[in-house]
Amino acid sequence: MSAALIGSHRALPARTAQAPTSDAPSKRRLRLTKRGRVVFTTLAAIPLVIGVAVVGLSAGGAAANTAAAGATFTYITVDPGESLWQLAESIAPDADPRDVIAEIMNLNQLSTAGVEPGQRLAIPQRYAAE
Repeated sequence: MSAALIGSHRALPARTAQAPTSDAPSKRRLRLTKRGRVVFTTLAAIPLVIGVAVVGLSAGGAAANTAAAGATFTYITVDPGESLWQLAESIAPDADPRDVIAEIMNLNQLSTAGVEPGQRLAIPQRYAAE
């Protein structure tokens, strides 16, 4: 290398980092990916689905209570050793006992088919006439 080239070397100006000023508005926008939009939409829809389910379930109970409010029932008392099957056969001998038992359980809001002696059960009106 020649001496002329060595002497002509100039120092490069130092780069200064410019920090963004707090006065300038941010030009960045939030960009959601397809997956992000699906997650966001799902999270927004969950409260709506829960609300519709609560309203739907509570309205069904009110309708069932108002239908039974004005009805009159015939009651029968369970004898010792008597089962719902025997009771169904005695009040509706021509009907399928399983159907009669299901109606009695539904009408009396029984969770099981077990009954106790002395228990009073409402009988569906169409079987009470027989």
